[in-house]
Order: sequence, then structure tokens, then C-alpha cells
Amino acid sequence: MTAQDKNTETLILDAARKIFIEKGFDGARMQEIADIAGINKALLHYYYRSKDQLFEAVFRESFAKFAPRIFEVMNSPIEFSEKIKLFISNYIDLVSENPHIPAFVLHELNRNPKRLSDLMPVTEQIASQNLSKIEQDIKNSGSIEISPQQLMINIIALCIFPFIGRPIIQPILFGNDNDRFDEFIRQRKSEVINFVLNALEKK
Repeated sequence: MTAQDKNTETLILDAARKIFIEKGFDGARMQEIADIAGINKALLHYYYRSKDQLFEAVFRESFAKFAPRIFEVMNSPIEFSEKIKLFISNYIDLVSENPHIPAFVLHELNRNPKRLSDLMPVTEQIASQNLSKIEQDIKNSGSIEISPQQLMINIIALCIFPFIGRPIIQPILFGNDNDRFDEFIRQRKSEVINFVLNALEKK
């Protein structure tokens, strides 16, 4: 692929991501995506023959930013408490850099869950292997008894909800002050880390 091809594809994916986030799959139009990318519709179809193909590319790109980070941290040879700290810190940083992704994925999950499950590049076997590793870490760390599924969902929910709920949270708690909300997110790292580690500790 030439440098020009890469640049054109980047323009297309950026435009498609914007439209899919704003309007969802059903509301997105290839002509509008082409207009925002600054190309004609024929060139858009040269790169992506259908809206389905383009959506799949956008979703895979978005999901690929999250999945590897989860597995890398949880498989690293460090103490379990340090894994928790690193995972939470990295996860919040990643969502802060890509705040559109949670809402985009959630919207499409509600609209067509089968489509997204089919696009997930993570197999049940890979997920099972990672959950088994987390389960062993929980036992070895002397934490309270909790299933790895419950633990991971608890952590992800605590990290991601402020981003999904921002349209409601910010006006109520911070008004139109983006800086205060951003500071809240920065503080959120230590708050979630402390909350999770305290919850795992045997009393």
C-alpha cells in the first residue's frame, strides 16, 4: 500500500468513525462519509465496497485498541495488586484518548449484538485462558472469593461509566466546565484503584 493509499484510507476511517458515532450504522450514508473524507463516492467504494465492510473496519480498529491492553496487563508477571493498578490506569488513559469508542460500541451492541459478537477478534478459548489466569491470581493473592468474570466486569464498569454517562454527569456535577470534568477523570484512577483493592481485601 502506497503512502497516498494509507492517507486516503485514514481519511475514510476518520470520516466513517465520525458519522457512525453520530448517526449509528442505519443513519450513516456512504455519500456523507465520502464528502467528509474529501473524496468522491466512487473512490470510497474502491476502498470499501459496502457500508457493512466500512463499519466492520471501523469497529475492528476501535476494538483492537482495547483488547490487547487487557490481555497484556493480565498476563504480565507482576503481583496481582500491581496488575489491578496498571490495568485501571491504562484503561482510563485509553478511554480518555478515545472517548468516542464506548458510546459507539454500546450503541451498536444495543442495535445489533450479533453483528458485533461476530466481529470480535477474541475467541472464547482466548477469553477462557485469560479468565483462568485471573482466577489463579485471585487465589494466590489471598483476596476475597470472587469470580474473574465478576471482577473484570466490576473494574471495567467503574472505569467506563463516567465516559458513557458524561452527557448527564457533566451538566449536573460540573456544569459546562470541561476542565473540571477532565480533572475528575484524572482523580478517577486512584479512586477506582483504591475502591477495587479495598473490596478485594479480606476483612
